[in-house]
Amino acid sequence: MSAERGVISYPIPLYQNLPIQPQFYKPSQFNIAAISLGFSTTITTSVNHNYVIGQEVRLIIPPSFGCRQLNQQTGIVISIPAPNQIIVSINSQFVDPFIAASSNIQVAQVVAIGDVNSGAINSYGIINQIINIPGSFVNISPQ
Repeated sequence: MSAERGVISYPIPLYQNLPIQPQFYKPSQFNIAAISLGFSTTITTSVNHNYVIGQEVRLIIPPSFGCRQLNQQTGIVISIPAPNQIIVSINSQFVDPFIAASSNIQVAQVVAIGDVNSGAINSYGIINQIINIPGSFVNISPQ
């Protein structure tokens, strides 16, 4: 590549390799459309999600949606039955039912926890093998 066109060839110089800034990352959070209660909890999101098995998530459920006992609960994704569903390791057998049609301005959400460098998804962790799972943030940086 020629320098007169303003294109710099690889390797990228340090002054062009911008540091990661928190404002360039969008949290992986999805609105909850339905919750099926039981020994494990099935969450249906309004759009397809990007979670993987082993991802830790937190539920944010405003009081008008019911399920008040699940608000701020965290769990691990143990199954993905459909592109817009996850099954998490939260026991919700004795929880109030979820009310999908709420007139509240706030929405019920499931939010990923962690970063790209955490989340061993096998039971042996560092002893056996470590598989890093995608983090809770999506890179939306301008470059």
